[in-house]
Amino acid sequence: MLQGWHSLASVHWRYDPAVVQSLLPDGLVVDTFDGDAWVGLIPFDMRRIRIPGCPSLGGWSTFPETNVRTYVVDPDGRRAVWFFSLDISRVVPAVVARASYGLPYCWSSMSITRHGSDIIEYTTRRRWPRPSSGSGHSPGDSGSSRIVVEIGDPIAEDDLSGLERFVTARWALASTFAGHLVRAQVDHPPWTVHRTRILRCEDTLVTAAGLPAPTGDPLVLWSPGVEVRIARPVWS
Repeated sequence: MLQGWHSLASVHWRYDPAVVQSLLPDGLVVDTFDGDAWVGLIPFDMRRIRIPGCPSLGGWSTFPETNVRTYVVDPDGRRAVWFFSLDISRVVPAVVARASYGLPYCWSSMSITRHGSDIIEYTTRRRWPRPSSGSGHSPGDSGSSRIVVEIGDPIAEDDLSGLERFVTARWALASTFAGHLVRAQVDHPPWTVHRTRILRCEDTLVTAAGLPAPTGDPLVLWSPGVEVRIARPVWS
């Protein structure tokens, strides 16, 4: 699968590794940096989803996405991204992605709005699936997010910190399908990453994933984006 990830904001918080590990399937171990797990809220503009050699499907293949993610190590010691949720504004791709990659895609009302040249607002309000009874979330509180960021200067590759590399240099995704771990390789050029300041963060997508509300100052980055190739999923 080919796709573009553009105008991407990256907001990460520290978590107790035991808390994150409790939400992972057997066989995956939470990856840590300096003893902490990291959970990211990642809104961006998904563009031109297509199969190699085939044209994209116009507006059906371009839409906003917001995912909640962490980082894991599989039984073979390989690092990957684990998605707690992926919200998009197209219901058909959400259903297809759930069926093909085993990923927890959700259908949401979403927008990305620029305010001048350096301020971007990302909004998400989940429509489907609704929380189950006993989940701790009411039917009207299935998950929402409003993030406003101010983009700063780009960071030279050599100036990226170890933590900034930890949350950006990921080349695979992990999922479960029919009760088995699966893995898909992800290939793209290196990110161009900007220092970024968060101006507003109102979010319940993280807690809708079963995590406690984040605390402390987040690590915030932004990128104009990359073009991406995702391999077919294989048994891990």
